[in-house]
Amino acid sequence: MGGDHGPATVMGGADIALVRHPQIRFVIFGDEAALRPWLAKYPRVASACEVVHTEVAISMHDKPSQALRRGRKVSSMWCAIDAVKNGQAQAAVSAGNTGALMAMAKVILKMIPNVERPALAALWPTARGESVALDLGATVGADARQLVQFATMGEAFARVIFNLERPTVGLLNIGEEEVKGTEEVKAAAQMLRDTKLPMRFHGFVEGDDISKGTVDVVVTDGYTGNIALKTAEGMARLIIGFLREAMASSWTSKLGYLLASGAFKTLQSKLDPRASNGAVFLGLNGLVVKSHGGTDDVGFAAAIDVAVEVASADLVARIMADMERLKELAVLNGSEEIQIQESEAVLS
Repeated sequence: MGGDHGPATVMGGADIALVRHPQIRFVIFGDEAALRPWLAKYPRVASACEVVHTEVAISMHDKPSQALRRGRKVSSMWCAIDAVKNGQAQAAVSAGNTGALMAMAKVILKMIPNVERPALAALWPTARGESVALDLGATVGADARQLVQFATMGEAFARVIFNLERPTVGLLNIGEEEVKGTEEVKAAAQMLRDTKLPMRFHGFVEGDDISKGTVDVVVTDGYTGNIALKTAEGMARLIIGFLREAMASSWTSKLGYLLASGAFKTLQSKLDPRASNGAVFLGLNGLVVKSHGGTDDVGFAAAIDVAVEVASADLVARIMADMERLKELAVLNGSEEIQIQESEAVLS
């Protein structure tokens, strides 16, 4: 029921996803009367789903605290996440209010041991293909210890998504030099270098390294990550808009477009943010995938693709095992000094 377009996006996306993953089944939570016309439109979805009626829907403008009070145990969002907790579903996918989704997920699913805060991780198109970027908005600020936790979870996510044995990890910074950046970022880098974790830590990466695909995993706090994400998406739409204007500016431009239409369609597909839609809340004791609220059915289907992939790979169990090996991480009482014991264990 969430997102800018409600059931139209969700049901259309589910129909597309069923073509790609005919084995999956859905439990759909929402107003049954509102869903009924869409079930008639998409009989494939109707035959592969169970509808659970809920009368309360969290709006896109509700504050997390309001959503928790109003939607606790009765809203479609709460019930969808609760279905993951009780084993009715392997993952929850929502295009609804991000803050409410995170707040409810933390209350219902709880955090994985040794993880302090969740991180929103998503795929980022690059010149080399794709990279994982996190955090993209779950945690506004992060200290050095939390950035190390993000790096560990992001690496586990990349191993699953990209099928890589040892993904490369970089910390987003204002320069590659060790003297640059905030104290928290510099401390996190030092920790990742000194712990001798079996992680291919690249070091610092800059903003242009994200699009280059310099590393497989880009780690930052949610404030910086969300701004970077929205800037990149806006720039992609701007470029597509400029190309359309240029191609329609004269008859010779229109002719040129017809002759190179295949190349332009390829470019448009690479710049299409819908293809990379679907961010995973890492650090929770269960899988929750956040779709863009403004996406369409194609984008929502991409979010379902992500849910299917991480659920099939048992991502939560992998992160649990990795974080268990990081439990030596501790902050000394009354000090910002961080100690990490060296570990020779191999991450699963």
